[in-house]
Parts: sequence; structure tokens; C-alpha cells
Amino acid sequence: MDKKELRKIIRDRKRQYSSSTLEELSLSVLSHLEENGHLQSAHTVMMYYSLPDEVNTHRFIDSLVASGKKVLLPEVIDDRNMVLREYSGRADLREGAYHIMEPAGTLFPPHRYSEIDVAIIPGMAFDIQGNRLGRGKAYYDRFLPKIPGAYRIGIAFPFQLLSQIPTEETDIAMNEIVS
Repeated sequence: MDKKELRKIIRDRKRQYSSSTLEELSLSVLSHLEENGHLQSAHTVMMYYSLPDEVNTHRFIDSLVASGKKVLLPEVIDDRNMVLREYSGRADLREGAYHIMEPAGTLFPPHRYSEIDVAIIPGMAFDIQGNRLGRGKAYYDRFLPKIPGAYRIGIAFPFQLLSQIPTEETDIAMNEIVS
């Protein structure tokens, strides 16, 4: 099976769940993530502000900020690249590319990327080896090499964790998957 076919299968699986069920599943995933030692000890965390069909990170991000962690969210700046902005609260979010809510906060400069301790990454699917299948635009695969010291945690609903997914040389694997 190729990546395009697998994305369709996962999208179909997601549609089988109501938004309230996805919210319940999100709470379970985030409960496991909250217990993660790498996240607990992190000072600077790269997250993502979830879409409706992803693990809902909205309140979780706010709890990280409330606990004193610096949270960085990606902003898509063109059809190939994204940058990171500091997240200080929901008031500074605006709708960006692909209808993703993005931060309008302070740009986090590339020369400080080495400060990122943990990167929490979404995906369409992951496998038990840590491989990630994204939405097909390769934003994260292009960005993650810029933060080689960050511990990469993929988060997904349990039905998104597969035994194996197709990979390419340019795909960046996760250090750990939480589902």
C-alpha cells in the first residue's frame, strides 16, 4: 500500500468516530503524554495547535504554558516552510494556511532552536518503529532536521498506530509514539 492509499484509509477511520469520541480519546492520549518524563523535564516544547480530526491539544497547550514551559507553535509561511512562534495564550491565535490556528506571537529565532527540548508532532499514522506518515506536504520532514537535539514524540489516536507504514529516505522518524 502506498502513502496516498494509507492516508485515505486513516481519514475514513477518523470519520467513523464522533467528535465527542475523538475528544475522549484525546484525553486518554494526553494523559499518557503528561506522564512522559521527557516532557515533564522539558523547558521548551514545540507543539501543534490541533485540527478537528487530530488529538485535541488546545487545553493541553494552555496547561503547559500555565506550568511555566515555553511553548512554540508552527506557522506555515509558504508552500514549503514553517517557522516557530512563541505561544502566550489563545488571544494571539489567528487562522493561517490550511485553516490551522497559528500563533501570532514573537518569532522564535532559528539560532535558538537548540533550546527546544521536546517536539510533539502530529501525523496521519505512525508505526511501532517510530515512522510517521504526515498529510503529504512534508512540512515536518523539512523542519525537523533543524532541531536535531529535540526529543521527537508523535501523538495519535490508537487507531492511527500501525505495525508498519511506507517510508522514504526523507521521512523523519519519532523517538517515541504516544497513543
